[in-house]
Amino acid sequence: MSEIKQTFNSSLGKKLIMALTGLFLCTFIIVHVGGNLFLFKNDDGYGFNVYANFLTHFPPIEVIAYLLYFSILLHAFYGLVVTINNRKARPVAYASATKSPASWSSKNMGLLGAILFFFVVVHMKDFWYNYKFTHNVGYKEYRTDVLSNVTTVTDFTPTDPNFEHSSTTEGNIEIVRVKDIHALVSTSFHNVWYLILYVIAMGTLSFHLLHGFQSAFQTLGWTHRKYSPVVKFIGTWFFAVIIPAAFALMPIVYYFFK
Repeated sequence: MSEIKQTFNSSLGKKLIMALTGLFLCTFIIVHVGGNLFLFKNDDGYGFNVYANFLTHFPPIEVIAYLLYFSILLHAFYGLVVTINNRKARPVAYASATKSPASWSSKNMGLLGAILFFFVVVHMKDFWYNYKFTHNVGYKEYRTDVLSNVTTVTDFTPTDPNFEHSSTTEGNIEIVRVKDIHALVSTSFHNVWYLILYVIAMGTLSFHLLHGFQSAFQTLGWTHRKYSPVVKFIGTWFFAVIIPAAFALMPIVYYFFK
C-alpha cells in the first residue's frame, strides 16, 4: 500500500493521474459536443431539452457524471501541483523558445488549465446548478402527432413544485413536458460577454488539448512509431480544431443568427 502511495506521490505518479483523468475528460468532451449539436436543430429546443433531461435522470449517466466532476477536480488539483513543481524546478525561463503552438501550449498548460477551470465553474453554475437545484428554469410542453409527425410547443407551469418531467400519450398525441434548459442557454448565448468568454474558453481548450492529448499517451507509454502519427493527427485536428470550433460555433450562431 505504501508503494502505491509513494508511486502516486511521485512526479511520474502525478502525471499518470493527469493523463488518465485527461483522457477520461476527452471522452466526455466528445459526448458533450455531440449532445450539444441538438442546439442547431430548429425544433424549439425539443431535442436539447430531452437530451438534458436524459442526462440528469438516467441513473447510470448520473453515476458517470459524479465521476466526471471528481475527475475535473482531481485533474485541476494535480495540474496545479505539477505546475508549481515545474516552476520550482525551473525558476528561470529558457533563454530561447520555439514559436510553434504545441511548444507554447506545453509551457503554458497551467495558465490554460486555470482559464478552463474558471470557465467550467461559471458554466456549471449557470446551467447545471440552475437546472438541478433552482426553480429558475421554466418548462415546455411538446405535443407530437405521431401520424403527421407535427409538434406544437407551449409553455408549461407544473402545479407540483417538485415536478421534473413527464411523458404521456393521448390517442395519437405524444406529450412531453420537460425543463426548458434550451431557453436558458439561448439567453446566455445572446449575452455578448458570455459569447466572448465562451469563445476565449474554446480557444484555450484548443491549445490545452493540442499538447495534452498527445502528452497523455506519452506519459502512459503508449507510443509507437506506427501509431504516434495517428495520435498526433487526432489530437491536432479532432481535439484541438474540430471540437473547440464546434463548441465555439454554438454561441456565435445563437448570437448572430437566432
